[in-house]
Amino acid sequence: MPRTKKTVKYGKRSTRTEAERLFAELPQSPVRKPSIMDMDGTVASITEKLSIVQIEDEPKQLRRSTRKSIRPIQIVDDATESSDFPEDLGDSDYRFSNGESRDTACRNDDADEKESEEQSLSEIASDNSLRILTWDDVCPQGDRIEKIAEASYAEVYRVTNERGTSVIKVIRLPSPIKPQTKAQVRSKLVDEEPHSEEDVNGELQISEWLADIPGFVVYKERYIVQGKTSRALLETHQVFQRRMKRKDPGRAQFYPSPSRYLDDTKFLVVELGDAGTALEHWEVRNESELWDIFFLVAIALARAEELAMFEHRDLHEGNLCIRQVEPSKRRKPGSRGYFGYSGVDITILDYGLSRAEDLSVDFAAPIAYDLERDLGLFMSTHAAQCKVYRRMRSFLLRADRICLPPEAHKTPYAKGIDGPLCWEAHVPYTNVLWLAYLYEYLVDNFQGDAKQLAHFEKETADMWTYLNPDADESVPCFGAAEDIVCFAVESGWIREAQLLGPGVSMIEREDSIIVSRDDGEANGLQRRLSKRLTG
Repeated sequence: MPRTKKTVKYGKRSTRTEAERLFAELPQSPVRKPSIMDMDGTVASITEKLSIVQIEDEPKQLRRSTRKSIRPIQIVDDATESSDFPEDLGDSDYRFSNGESRDTACRNDDADEKESEEQSLSEIASDNSLRILTWDDVCPQGDRIEKIAEASYAEVYRVTNERGTSVIKVIRLPSPIKPQTKAQVRSKLVDEEPHSEEDVNGELQISEWLADIPGFVVYKERYIVQGKTSRALLETHQVFQRRMKRKDPGRAQFYPSPSRYLDDTKFLVVELGDAGTALEHWEVRNESELWDIFFLVAIALARAEELAMFEHRDLHEGNLCIRQVEPSKRRKPGSRGYFGYSGVDITILDYGLSRAEDLSVDFAAPIAYDLERDLGLFMSTHAAQCKVYRRMRSFLLRADRICLPPEAHKTPYAKGIDGPLCWEAHVPYTNVLWLAYLYEYLVDNFQGDAKQLAHFEKETADMWTYLNPDADESVPCFGAAEDIVCFAVESGWIREAQLLGPGVSMIEREDSIIVSRDDGEANGLQRRLSKRLTG
């Protein structure tokens, strides 16, 4: 008997014309009562505001890639579904256009990829076009370096000196390193394996595509750092590990201690603009921050969806930074809207697992990290975010809200409803899953007045109904971050004018603050000579 399917509609049928619906090609967000929404402006104008980034000359309309996208959500009838677990590929007759099976193609790709990685990593380690610095150059005496996070395949530090502040991502390249000591073995140190140039360049390319969207990190420069550690680097690494151990005693250390660096140990360092404080270390103490942090992230993701078909796929509390950019404002009683009073700004970090594509090129292949390369990500239960990884993969396999357990994620490229799993597909529902995670994190870790939290939860109760990944299958849900922003505007929480905001739509170019010792001495001499000549 053939398997039948039914489709859950996303929201009630709107009485507006097709042309007036927001993001007409996507599932519609639930429509609020007319009394709440300002109907003077068409919803089409909201779409325009979401995608505009204060550019004088409007570029020509870009064509979307015809590459297949998954549309949420098709629900398979329970009565006809044989199992909640994905099928093993087995003798699947799923074929590529050239007649090659996915299984064969993947094996060939893996072999080619391994050979390519070995070659490209050697090339980047010996790339003469990049500056080669020492750790003393990165943080000489008198400067400040602080380890702030561990990303998908990099350690993240903040460097501050007289020239400003930068965040650097440190990625280990294939090179010699001291073996672990007995104490490090006992402490369950896990050495993060070096990653390919392709992975690094993919993230840098995505950074370039997102550079003009408020809320995404600013790229400055990259260079090679080689040699033994500096005292400052070792000390901040140890402080970070002790802090993480206090917070989570069972946590393993994933990156080698700097004490193991040798003269020939090499790293690729990517320098970025300062992003502020990671959300995991930021205390949310008032309701206005709840509103602003959540919706600043939602708006940034919505813009990125529109401009680059972007999915972050790893947006936990360590990859989101907060900073106070202006004094908070008091919301007057009876004022319309809740967004824009806290004075905080957000920066989304780490695109190591992300997916995006260049919409200026027809039929462009997307950049997407293949998460099937590490199924341990989906089988881990160590942190709350691990369930979001499983939710993403479960959705790609089943196209519904059911989250498969860890043991259901042991087969790479398992067959889902559309054939073997492929992370190149555009599935903006993954952004919705991470926004749901963010909402719960903000509520669970709120440090302010309980009455303010209760008010926020009451006001957003309807939104959470459709955002909740554990909701019943009969409940409509958001299909993308764009839908959530639309819902907020319709609800009166965000004014349409705030989607542009004066002075925040273009990000200025920032220069590197890291100089080599020779460069620093030359600059100092030049300043002294200039002072004498003008004195």
